[in-house]
Amino acid sequence: MIDFPYITEICSSTSSKIVMLVVDGLGGLPHPDTGKSELETAETPNLDRLAAESACGLTTPVAPGITPGSGPGHLALFGYDPVKYMIGRGALEAIGIGVELRKGEVATRGNFCTVDDSGLLVDRRAGRIPTSESTPLVEMLDGIEVPNVDISVYPVSDHRFVLVLSSDGLDERVRETDPQLVGVPPLEAEAVVPEAEKTAEIVRSFAKLAREVLRERSSANMMLLRGFSALPDIPDMGRTYSLNPACIAAYPMYRGLAHLVGMKVIPTGGTFDHELDTLEKSFHEHDFFFLHYKPADAAGEDGDFEGKVETLERLDARIPRLLELDIDTLVVAGDHSTPSVMGSHSWHPVPLMVKSSIYVGDGAGGFNERACASGSIGRIQAVNIMLIALANAGKLQKFGP
Repeated sequence: MIDFPYITEICSSTSSKIVMLVVDGLGGLPHPDTGKSELETAETPNLDRLAAESACGLTTPVAPGITPGSGPGHLALFGYDPVKYMIGRGALEAIGIGVELRKGEVATRGNFCTVDDSGLLVDRRAGRIPTSESTPLVEMLDGIEVPNVDISVYPVSDHRFVLVLSSDGLDERVRETDPQLVGVPPLEAEAVVPEAEKTAEIVRSFAKLAREVLRERSSANMMLLRGFSALPDIPDMGRTYSLNPACIAAYPMYRGLAHLVGMKVIPTGGTFDHELDTLEKSFHEHDFFFLHYKPADAAGEDGDFEGKVETLERLDARIPRLLELDIDTLVVAGDHSTPSVMGSHSWHPVPLMVKSSIYVGDGAGGFNERACASGSIGRIQAVNIMLIALANAGKLQKFGP
């Protein structure tokens, strides 16, 4: 927990190594036909064996009943109270692709989407068009001009892009234009507070012009904006925990978040195998690694139960390779649940396991929601995971006399 009052006094630098494998959207819910979740359905012998040798539990990313976005979910895993240190997705995405976001600028994440002739959403992600198709569309949006503001649009990957606004008097407190539903029109940007009205008006103008630019297309003919945000102030993870932390993540948003909290972002390829390659090559250079696995969340958001099962099985097949490294403390966690039966993020608890030489192991019957519920860690706030990891790695001294 980054805000524990004496955290800098009790943390110490050691040679032990922590790897935190974050399986994005890890948790799920039972399929109505089988009564089993994605984790319970998947054939995951390696994760199950690891769970039997680990301490297990469930985590609450933010608070009971609160559905987190990926930003808050990951912040909690690193020990930051996601309510206190709220970081918008736009800033994370921008920094993650190397944009030098400056104080006073507002960034937002964009999705190309598809609307019908009536302007109603048909596909919020435009079929996840490939980057090769979306990049020319980004260039079209980058040419849009709105008075009294500098507009920059950057490609991210697939259907995603980043919009950065630069002007005096901008304010990030603007509602997103994604209604999170199909069959309805995109929302108009609205100011949450009067100070944000200028920003909202700029966004409304940009959205109108974007529709004109993309109108002739049958798909990817409109865009949605989410996560308006400015550059925040946030404590440095490395200095606070006495760590030399690193991030290995293929997706820009997670690299952006890691950079903001003080991790070194190590360049890697676009697959989890590339991430493992990078981890092996850089393993001796850092004492903490955040390793990210994205596919489970994408399948869950698509409502693809079998697809999410397959992503978990693919991850399981790579666990032996991860265990070949001399990892003192291995944490396998998720930033939030993404049940396929809901097709979205959810508030449900997330499985957790921590493997170290200190834990004998709970003998859990598998790595899934039900098995982890009876583990020795119990159900905890995700913000406390870092303390458990640091303690198991021998990096926390005694608190008090």
